[in-house]
Amino acid sequence: MESQNQHPPQPQEPSKLGTTFSRTCFNGLNTLSGVGILSIPFALSEGGWLSLILLFLLALLCWYTGLLLQRCMDANLHIKTYPDIGDVAFGQKGRIAISIFMYLELYLVAVEFLILEGDNLNQLFPNNMGFNMAGIKVGGRQCFVLLTALVILPTTWLKNLGLLAYVSAGGVLASAVLVACVFWVGAVDGVGFHEGDVLLNMRGLPTCISLYLFCYCGHAVFPTLCNSMKDRSQFSKVLLVCFITSTITYGSMAVLGYLMFGQYLKSQVTLNLPIRKMSSRIAIYITIINPLTKYAIVITPIAAAIEEARPFRNSRVISILVRTLIVISTVLVALMVPFFSYVMAFVGAFLSVTVSVLLPCLFYLKINVAARRFGLELVTIIGIMVIGSLVGVVGTYTSLKEIVNRILN
Repeated sequence: MESQNQHPPQPQEPSKLGTTFSRTCFNGLNTLSGVGILSIPFALSEGGWLSLILLFLLALLCWYTGLLLQRCMDANLHIKTYPDIGDVAFGQKGRIAISIFMYLELYLVAVEFLILEGDNLNQLFPNNMGFNMAGIKVGGRQCFVLLTALVILPTTWLKNLGLLAYVSAGGVLASAVLVACVFWVGAVDGVGFHEGDVLLNMRGLPTCISLYLFCYCGHAVFPTLCNSMKDRSQFSKVLLVCFITSTITYGSMAVLGYLMFGQYLKSQVTLNLPIRKMSSRIAIYITIINPLTKYAIVITPIAAAIEEARPFRNSRVISILVRTLIVISTVLVALMVPFFSYVMAFVGAFLSVTVSVLLPCLFYLKINVAARRFGLELVTIIGIMVIGSLVGVVGTYTSLKEIVNRILN
């Protein structure tokens, strides 16, 4: 594609150092196949069978905006992170704007991981944990959140994404095994596939779409993954592999969960599984393993931004300290926020729409002058921005309303 940029494209030379294609695919899949896999059946129950069409359309939309980010990076090889793209497009204001949205999104996703761990471990081992400290009762869920943080902490100290790929491979495998376990519960353990008779539920669509979007909120990490590759020109293929694979996984889990539990689905499908069945226990164990493999790669961009500040550069001690403080802060938030599904819907509607849909379009149109000429590409991008804005406004209002109502009740 022709482009008239402030920074003309430069030839890309594969680097001898960097992450391979396969390892980047594992990192990308691990980023996309997150905790959304647990809430995707609940999302389908909110929207009905026809909402599956929206899942595939949103996957296509987010894949395209991921390509737009890569094209922005191709325009200037000095771009290494998402905030760099904002800086090239709109200067310091663009960098600050994307940094706020991106890091808040990643931060809340990390918090969701810890909440998830606490909920599922507490279901698996009820009434087995808890203690009093300085007159304050610390329950089982809170204890498991703290224990999870201690296990995760060493993985956050890894700065090399090539090394993180080995951790990511475990996360990708865990997602596949989780889907298999849920299928086993329905097909072999007697739950069956007899529920799910709603074709379309208009009232539940805002929550449904918000949760779908949450599943594809990996854009904040994409520039970091692209920059880590030996050959950045291969990243478009990485995106294609990641979005196709994750959409198949999400679609399979959504259909299985909805057929098994229908309108009785809880915010996490694992909370519906019969706890006495071995396959259910394996599914919960897998659920517990998944965030352990994903937490580090999610907070890496946040930590890297802090570590790039001049006083902290090239200091291993400062790096470990920064990442440890990030873990501690997410633990504190996870202990105070009890609303898993509603927080996820808010992240999807407000932050994911902004970071994964709206800003990639804005940045691309600003950096690539040729893209502003009237044509199919411009019409497509404007259409994506209009749809994204509508989804963001309606979904954010709905999720915040649910959170407020729950607090008041």
